[in-house]
Amino acid sequence: MEQERLSNLALISIENIKAGSPNYDEPSSFDLASSTLAQIAGYAASTGQILNIGDVKAWLREKHTEGDAESARTILCMPIINGQKTLIGVAQLINKENSAPFTDCDVSLFEAFAIFCGLGIHNTQMYENACKLMAKQKVALECLSYHATASNDATKKLLKEEIPSARTYNLYSFTFIDFDLTDDDTCKATIRMFLECNLVQQFHIPYEVLCRWVLSVRKNYRPVKYHNWRHALNVAQTMFAMFKTGKMERFMNDLEILGLLVACLCHDLDHRGTNNAFQTKTDSPLAVLYSTSTMEHHHFDQCVMILNTDSNNIFQALSPEDYRKVMRLVETSILSTDLAMYFKKKNKFLELIENGEFDWQSDDKKELLSGMMMTACDVSAISKPWEVQHRVAKLVADEFFDQGDLEKMQLKEQPIAMMDRERKDELPQMQVGFIDVICLPLYRVLSETFPWIKPLYQGTLENRQHWQDLAEKVEMGLTWIDHDTIDKPVEAFTNPEETKDIELTVQTLHTVSCAPPIEVKKRSKHKFCCML
Repeated sequence: MEQERLSNLALISIENIKAGSPNYDEPSSFDLASSTLAQIAGYAASTGQILNIGDVKAWLREKHTEGDAESARTILCMPIINGQKTLIGVAQLINKENSAPFTDCDVSLFEAFAIFCGLGIHNTQMYENACKLMAKQKVALECLSYHATASNDATKKLLKEEIPSARTYNLYSFTFIDFDLTDDDTCKATIRMFLECNLVQQFHIPYEVLCRWVLSVRKNYRPVKYHNWRHALNVAQTMFAMFKTGKMERFMNDLEILGLLVACLCHDLDHRGTNNAFQTKTDSPLAVLYSTSTMEHHHFDQCVMILNTDSNNIFQALSPEDYRKVMRLVETSILSTDLAMYFKKKNKFLELIENGEFDWQSDDKKELLSGMMMTACDVSAISKPWEVQHRVAKLVADEFFDQGDLEKMQLKEQPIAMMDRERKDELPQMQVGFIDVICLPLYRVLSETFPWIKPLYQGTLENRQHWQDLAEKVEMGLTWIDHDTIDKPVEAFTNPEETKDIELTVQTLHTVSCAPPIEVKKRSKHKFCCML
């Protein structure tokens, strides 16, 4: 047997077993290298068999060897296996007190002992590995905490800045637009919402901690095309407008307003630009951690990590009971942004509305209402003025197309239509479907019950008509996503001067003839391609 292999085996020698008083001998590396007993153990290890040697001398003569095993009369040698069926050691019993051979009963008892040894050694090794992994995790979290937290310089700079009024940023309006805001302005607008709701004074939030927390949350959003910090700001602003302009604050206490604003700002933290289905398909570490609402659980975990980071805990002055309540609300609110959760709870919410429910103060009803408000805010870009909605939709589409490209490259599969770059012109019709299935039903029932938030419903209704118009124009052979605005179809030109500068390419597909495609061209400023 190879000496290197033997030196890695755990050899348990129990000599002259006596009831209640076994002697344990832990051999050194030198002993293992020169010991005949070790060679016997090596034989058992190499074959994986139980050795029950009734006459050791005869066995040694047969194997043409001698050594320290000459004092042994009988040996029972057994491999030790761990939970993965891997050999991790060998156990030996040497010489029964009555000099009799080891019986089948001895073998059964010793086999149970070997199994116990295997479990014990395996658990010890696993514990040592777990300790090392925990130490590595602690170091990683320390590094992550340092890099995830806003710098002192950035915090001090924001701390000294004057925070403009809510009117300056148009925060009370459902038509809020962030396009012209600088990154610094987005943080100031966020702080203004907390100040406007009197949350800083009400919950004794140190202003420096609030500034650092806002900057840290912004820092932990990745620069993906849509699910980024700007999206989080827009979702939070819609919630703020629902509280103030939509008068929803009358149904929420101050702690719940605080929790919902925090949930909105953190609801997509560390989004990677790919959805839950992609995490599952790729068997990502996140999918291993969470089998349902994968990304939403991760967003909440990131939220907790930031709050637990030094000088970022805006909840530090809360009582233990209030802290428990607000963290529970933040968690359920972030998880409710998973549309799968929305569909599960929608019918129950609609049932309450149809039954004329007006008391939303019980815990379960409040949680249900909060979840519907989170969804309403999350998809609120669909209700913005058309110029904004059109631009945002292109950002969403680009992010979806990037995921579709990954699915083609990594998974070698065809993505669904809304993520397939080759089917981009179908998106206007898909937007109509999205509005009809998710947005309009939710906004309709909310605006009927809480009439002050009707602008969300009205804006969505108007945008639906725009998307429907685009879908019809796409059927005429035009593309929408490559341009800021849709090009006019040929039929829409009424001025002959406009039409004379058009280059029209007509290409015939699926023809029986092998003749080349027919092209009719004129110099133009506009170009259209019609596939017949």
